Amino acid sequence: MIAAYRRDNKVARALIDAGAKVNALDSEQYDLLTIAAVLNDVEMVKIAIASGADTGLVTSPYQGTALIAAAHLGHVEVVQTLITGKAPLDHVNNLGWTALIEAIVLGDGGPRHEAIVRALLKAGARANLPDATGTTPLGLAVQKGYSNIIHILELAGASR
Repeated sequence: MIAAYRRDNKVARALIDAGAKVNALDSEQYDLLTIAAVLNDVEMVKIAIASGADTGLVTSPYQGTALIAAAHLGHVEVVQTLITGKAPLDHVNNLGWTALIEAIVLGDGGPRHEAIVRALLKAGARANLPDATGTTPLGLAVQKGYSNIIHILELAGASR
C-alpha cells in the first residue's frame, strides 16, 4: 500500500513477488487496487490486477469498489482497465450508488465523466438501476443538468 501511495511500481512488484497480499486492507478498509485507482495510477492498477487483486473487493468506509472510486473521480483509463479486469459493474455501495451513479452524482458532467458513463454502459452496467431513493441514473443526470450524459443514457435505453 505504501508502494502504491508512493507510485513505486518496482517496489510494489518486489513486495508482491515476496508474498505481499494484494487484497489486504488497511485500517480504513482500502486495498492496493483502490489506492491505485484513486491516485489514477494505471500502471499500478495493472500490476495489482495481474498479481491477483480482486476487482470486486468491497473496500473503504463506503463499502464500494475500486471501480466506483475511479468512476466518481473521472479516471477514464483506470475505469477501462478495471472493466477489462472484470470489476463488478453494478455493485451498490452503502450510499446506494453504483459506479454509473457516482460518475453522475459526484462527477462534473464533463468529457471524462461522459466517457466513463459510455464505458460503463457499453460494458453492461444497468442503465436503470436506481439509487437508494429510487432515482434512476437518467433522473439524476436530469437533476444535474448534464445534457450530454442524458443523451448517452437515453441512447442506452435509460428511463426516468
